[in-house]
Amino acid sequence: MKILVINPNISDSVSALIQSEARRTASPGTEIEVATAPFGVAYIETRFEALVGAYATACVAAERYGNYDGVVVAAFGDPGLQGIKELLDVPVVGLTESALMTAAMLGQRFSIIAISSRIKAWYRETVERSHLASRLASIRSLEEPLKDIGSVQQDYAGRLKELCKQVVDEDGADVIIIAGAPLAGLAREIRDELPVPVVDGVSSSITQLEGLIRLQPKKATGGSFTHPPVKPNQGLPEPLERLLNTQLRNCF
Repeated sequence: MKILVINPNISDSVSALIQSEARRTASPGTEIEVATAPFGVAYIETRFEALVGAYATACVAAERYGNYDGVVVAAFGDPGLQGIKELLDVPVVGLTESALMTAAMLGQRFSIIAISSRIKAWYRETVERSHLASRLASIRSLEEPLKDIGSVQQDYAGRLKELCKQVVDEDGADVIIIAGAPLAGLAREIRDELPVPVVDGVSSSITQLEGLIRLQPKKATGGSFTHPPVKPNQGLPEPLERLLNTQLRNCF
């Protein structure tokens, strides 16, 4: 199977982290292709930045349509995830969605470790959309300005581990979610130093998407996730316009 992993941020250094963890997690025979957003911001913190990242992700998914069996939206907060699920006829998962599903199976209450305080509101809203807010123990984050998005793990290693211990000791977390593509792989590196399970969004998304691809789910032809209706449009990139104007292969 072939999985397209789309980084909605423009940071190639973050894409490298995503690729490393995705390929480490993938089953033998699974091909991982990582694509970086062609426009947008270095890393998404706000609702508006997520809006831009969502559109960039949709453009990449449309441009490469037909060359993959499933898609990962590889930014915590899952920008554009629900709309891209409507658009495509292959399984699509996001880092947050996958991490939350994994955490929900490992314990009752989970906490999220984030890279900035500004990002917390958007993350909380993402959890609420997943109907798991009652199981969210806390969201804790770094407070310092980031030096380099590609070296967050190295620059703040001690503080990140301290935050992980605080959510267990002070917030009652049964599971820790290490949030965001810039922290891809950190959960695996520090899991033996912490008293509860630690979840990574990239590894969770690859594992869950592989399972969905094997299940070969039908594309919805009813309900809210059916393909968007064909209608006049204007000014869209050609691959996206073509995909919107075509009834997909599994729709009937």
